[in-house]
Amino acid sequence: MSQSTTTQSPPARSPSPESRSTESPSPDSPSAESPSAESASAESAPPTPPAPTPVESFDTLYAEVAPALVHQTYLLTGRRRHAFDSVEHAFQRAWEHWPEVSHDPDPVAWVRAQAYEYALAPWHRYRRRPRRPVTPPADPAHRALLELPPPYRRTVLLCDGLGLSVEEAAEECAASVPATVSRLRHARAGLAREVAGFADPDDLRAWLSELVASVSTATLPLARSVRTGSERRVRALTRAVYGLTAVLLGAVVFSAVGAPPPDPGPAPHGRVTDDGVPPRDEPAPPRDDPAPARP
Repeated sequence: MSQSTTTQSPPARSPSPESRSTESPSPDSPSAESPSAESASAESAPPTPPAPTPVESFDTLYAEVAPALVHQTYLLTGRRRHAFDSVEHAFQRAWEHWPEVSHDPDPVAWVRAQAYEYALAPWHRYRRRPRRPVTPPADPAHRALLELPPPYRRTVLLCDGLGLSVEEAAEECAASVPATVSRLRHARAGLAREVAGFADPDDLRAWLSELVASVSTATLPLARSVRTGSERRVRALTRAVYGLTAVLLGAVVFSAVGAPPPDPGPAPHGRVTDDGVPPRDEPAPPRDDPAPARP
């Protein structure tokens, strides 16, 4: 009977330190990137542009919005000079409140609301009219738009001309949604009565959209002059407030110091001492009773 012999394989040898050190890491491993590669990629990345300054942001908004806003304000009022004044006033107010405007979700709507409110303010009718009469628009539909009450004009221009929703128009006009719906309905009905082609609201919407989009090229004041005018206005208002405060304080001081002392009035029984103090224990003078009538 033969015995089977088992051949044992020699134990595996561990790699030497030299072989371990010469092994290169896998390209997919995180340690494959060297610090020099990271710095090179950081240097090759484009630099982050600096944030625009308030002046740059204001000038950009003015250049993008002012021409169209002048045209819209002219559609509301029918007076070009007044449209320019309204837009300039709106941007002056925007520069005065620029931190608020720059963080507003819709700066264009903020400026537009200021321009519309100034243009449609009722006190403008009491201002001195220009010597040359204002020429009415040649378009009969535009003349019919100007015949509407100012709130109706503004609402129909926002909704049918600029494409705002009723909720957005109500928020911009500081009105309730039912009031805005009523204004829009009356404005459409009034235009449909005056212009035969506006019986369909879609035709009215198409006409107003085209009218709003046809912005004419006009020479506008520079943004720098608008900012300068706003700063001059703020300084003038500040001086006026300080001057009025000084006048009121002066009037109060003069009335407190320069007024004569109050008159103490006559002493009891009409007598006073030399120092102006009435005597204390002075008997009351006898009362002159009328003599009794004789029988």
